[in-house]
Amino acid sequence: MAHKIGPECIGCGACAGGCPTGCIHEDGGVYVINAAECIDCGTCAGNCPTGAIKAE
Repeated sequence: MAHKIGPECIGCGACAGGCPTGCIHEDGGVYVINAAECIDCGTCAGNCPTGAIKAE
């Protein structure tokens, strides 16, 4: 099960910088997670200052 970035995302990029698989990328000012590449480690959720990232 991958994580998902919700509408609380402010586009800061903190999640992408800490992702060990590089599966997070910017798309239109916010960030999205490529579910096929996500290993569900939760690092991104821990790095998100707004709590926008949750397990699906």
